[in-house]
Amino acid sequence: MKIFLLSFILLYLTKGHFSEESKYTNKYDGVNLDEILTNERLLTGYIKCLLEQGPCTPDAKELKNNLPDAIQNDCKKCTNRQQQGADQVMGYIIDHRPDDWNKLEEKYKSDGSYKRKYLEKKQSVKNINSNENDVENKNGNSNEKEE
Repeated sequence: MKIFLLSFILLYLTKGHFSEESKYTNKYDGVNLDEILTNERLLTGYIKCLLEQGPCTPDAKELKNNLPDAIQNDCKKCTNRQQQGADQVMGYIIDHRPDDWNKLEEKYKSDGSYKRKYLEKKQSVKNINSNENDVENKNGNSNEKEE
């Protein structure tokens, strides 16, 4: 249950079809996720469908129908690209649409672990970047003293 929204992007990309190797199809791996995430109308439509607050397009209906399976199986049938895309989508929703994220977590009975993991990773990257900047500033200051 901890990766319910991972399935959101997975199912969007795969439309719920399976390949012969029990992997989701990679037919949609080339989808430009930035276009979807920056299209308020499209993203809102998917979210409303998943929350049963609005109509579903055929793709969104299939997504909603297949979401529980993808959550239950921890996206084991995902390609690497689908896993990366799911992380991108979930991160975007956590950062830019936290109310929607909370509603989706509640609806799909997530325990909040994905959000915690995402925020810890984000903080870790922030700390690494901060440490790199400190080192650069320190090196820059020591170079100035040598001149």
